[in-house]
Amino acid sequence: MTTLHVWVEGRVQGVFFRDSTRKRAIELGLSGWVKNLDDGRVEAVFQGDRAGCEKALQYAAIGPEAAYVTHVDHEWLDEDTTYSGFEVF
Repeated sequence: MTTLHVWVEGRVQGVFFRDSTRKRAIELGLSGWVKNLDDGRVEAVFQGDRAGCEKALQYAAIGPEAAYVTHVDHEWLDEDTTYSGFEVF
């Protein structure tokens, strides 16, 4: 199991980015969370197998149809926390 922390910039708020990210994560069998940040970015944590996390990262770079992603930062974490389900904050 691996954990991926992601920050997404661009037109990513008000375009159903969080909800579509949650749906994609569930399809990929991942747990974690996603939330809007005050600076206009979206932040997410994905946890599961590495291949699923990599697919989630690919999705974050595109987002839903109405989104326009300009930049994605990410880091792989060694984390003791285990997430259950996928939450939207």
